Amino acid sequence: MLRFFLLSIRLSQYPRQGAQAFVTIHELPVTVHRLQMATYAIGDLQGCYDPLRELLEEIGFNAARDRLWFVGDLVNRGPQSEQVLRFVKGLGNRAVTVLGNHDLHLLMVAEGRAKLHKGDTLAAILEAPDREELLAWMRGLQMMHVDGEYAMVHAGLLPSWSVPKARDLGHEVEEVLRGPAYRSLMAHMYGNQPDRWDDALAGYDRLRVIINVMTRLRICTADGRIEFSHKGRVEDIPDGYVPWFAVPKRKSADAIIICGHWSALGLLDEKNLLALDSGCLWGRSLSAVRLEDRRIFQVRCRKFAD
Repeated sequence: MLRFFLLSIRLSQYPRQGAQAFVTIHELPVTVHRLQMATYAIGDLQGCYDPLRELLEEIGFNAARDRLWFVGDLVNRGPQSEQVLRFVKGLGNRAVTVLGNHDLHLLMVAEGRAKLHKGDTLAAILEAPDREELLAWMRGLQMMHVDGEYAMVHAGLLPSWSVPKARDLGHEVEEVLRGPAYRSLMAHMYGNQPDRWDDALAGYDRLRVIINVMTRLRICTADGRIEFSHKGRVEDIPDGYVPWFAVPKRKSADAIIICGHWSALGLLDEKNLLALDSGCLWGRSLSAVRLEDRRIFQVRCRKFAD
């Protein structure tokens, strides 16, 4: 009981974007019982290994009993991408991870299909003796994970996609990434077109839209046209666009979507949405939610990127 009281005081000092979640924590009963087994969904790491270890200590993670879900972007921009990748890979079936845009960027750079950007921190992985083993493991990750009422994807889903449909579309990409034709996909992966979904899409255009939606989507129009340049606040979204999760009657609204990717959005805990990128890389916090009771846990992060 004492440990939980201290946690509440510490979380109350976090920035404004987490206020909604902290209210939920403070309203919990004073007597808290540790669950026999728990599943924790964790926001974007981007190479922030030390905050991850601190967060796991805070939640009392037991590798023999608990499971971790990672929303993607394990690597890049933070200083410890190699450590994060090896740690999560080493968890085996105790962890579920979906691919994020930075994870795909690593695969693209490794195949010579993209160049390192200013601020990238991927060199240690690219030069590692077990580089090929790590990259092959990453190519085997899911685009989307569904379990009961929860569906986890890095960025988002189009309004016309139900969760079962999106899961099937994700499988199409996974099959190629894990197969002998993955290098050909890498040669055609990048690009902003097509910028809307059509069931008649085929080939690399079809796969590109699926990848872009699941790893890059933040905003779209009500009829599903995607805009890729906006990365800022909801208040500054261009006219005609809304956050993907705010489109009325989106077909995935019957599930609880767990996502990351949009650090400017901050932690968002709603009935059918858990957005967990709370900006660890930028010096804010690393967030986890325990799915069994929707309890939020956070640790402070120091700024790693400009």
